[in-house]
Amino acid sequence: MGIVWALGVLAALVVLFAAGLRAPLGRGRGRIVVRAIGVVAALGAVLAANVIVFRHDQHFDVTHEQAFTPAPETRAVLEQLTQDVELVYFYQAQNPAARAAKTMVEIMGREYPRLKVRTVDPDQTPALANRYGVRMYNAALLMAGGQRIEVATTEDREIALGILRLLRRDPRPVCFLTGHGEYDPENFEFHTHFEGSQGHNHDAGGMTVVNMQQHGIGRLRRALDKLGYAIRKVGLATGGAVPADCAALILANPRTPFAPPEVDLLGRYLQGGGNLLALLEPDYAVSAELQTLLGRAGVSVGDGVIVDPLSHYFTDEQMVAVEKYAAHPASVGLALSFFPGARPLQAVAAPGVKTTVLFSTSAQATVVAQAQSQRAADGGGPAAVRPLAIAAEGTLPGGARPFRLAVVGDADFASNSFYPFLANADLALGLTAWLRGEPRGVAMKPPVEVIPLVTMTNQQMQLIFVLCVIGVPGLCALAGAWVWWRRRF
Repeated sequence: MGIVWALGVLAALVVLFAAGLRAPLGRGRGRIVVRAIGVVAALGAVLAANVIVFRHDQHFDVTHEQAFTPAPETRAVLEQLTQDVELVYFYQAQNPAARAAKTMVEIMGREYPRLKVRTVDPDQTPALANRYGVRMYNAALLMAGGQRIEVATTEDREIALGILRLLRRDPRPVCFLTGHGEYDPENFEFHTHFEGSQGHNHDAGGMTVVNMQQHGIGRLRRALDKLGYAIRKVGLATGGAVPADCAALILANPRTPFAPPEVDLLGRYLQGGGNLLALLEPDYAVSAELQTLLGRAGVSVGDGVIVDPLSHYFTDEQMVAVEKYAAHPASVGLALSFFPGARPLQAVAAPGVKTTVLFSTSAQATVVAQAQSQRAADGGGPAAVRPLAIAAEGTLPGGARPFRLAVVGDADFASNSFYPFLANADLALGLTAWLRGEPRGVAMKPPVEVIPLVTMTNQQMQLIFVLCVIGVPGLCALAGAWVWWRRRF
């Protein structure tokens, strides 16, 4: 609507200018009257144009870097506001980043009526800063519905994350299961390396450049915390039941088997309407009791490691790449993701349960035994599409409330080492939101500092090789041969 007003004002000014060129000047007193009328009309038109532009301000960012435009994730959050949010930004005038942040929040306030923005220089108005209880520069104070939070940042995406935290009304925590060597949500260690299929082991024994020897899942935990989710650790070894207020229970890469009583506790949690995310690595031996419980929920966990010669990341055929997903709330809108060593899954019929295969391998994937996974595999059974992740929902026999379950045949994709890359973070956060019964909403995730990389699947690398190494030089050679032939004859 602002663009329509801007174009209308521009058209009116053009008409006024054309009328001024064609207006008769007259003679004598008539000339003076005509000029006076023209001046008054011009002043009135300019005044009206300024009033219209002020009331219908339109923002145009012509910088190449879009330096004066909020990030797409920020705009998505602001577009979904259903109540007024007051934003008071306290900036340090001597700080260039703070001045840029001030300009950005003012632009956000003009474009989104639900966001009430006020910018304050604490050095000029210290009493106002004291009244709000703000003790630092470059901090955004967000208030809505009697709640308030403070975000110290000059980044508009951090302010958007603060708005999500402010407006979150569900206090139920996301629980991480512990006691079986799972990834620790307090662990932020990671390692980075490139590897081939001859050395897929994620430790110092392979073709690695290791930063730290262990994976953790702290990056996912920190992202959930910044999105406003409460976090809690839960152990079953003491015999206590899973807390009923756990909105979702995450089982990330267990290392030791679950005792039958612990599996019973998980079963009671699902029967009571619990929501479980199970990330199971290929080398984890799933006990018969846990396999039975998952089977009652519509999922069967296979053994072995998937090898996909058609769709994989870098040169490792065991690092499966996924580009297509099922039409499911947990995976809507996802881009390329990859899974560093995955086991096959299968959806099985279960009474009262609906299952959905979220994503799978290519049709050329095979499965090799875990003992073979340290070397390149030449076979491994018939090639077929292998499900990598399955979502299930329904009611278990004897259950009182419907449950939700998501099983992924890999845990590394959500670990600190691989979480920030491609769409892995979006997938982990999307699964968590679905388990909690929330819409996936905006693709908003806290930023993680990583080295910029250009990531491609093996097919994309082969295509670029054919075009750049064979195609373009071949065309040049053909053109040269054609010129030589024409000149010779």
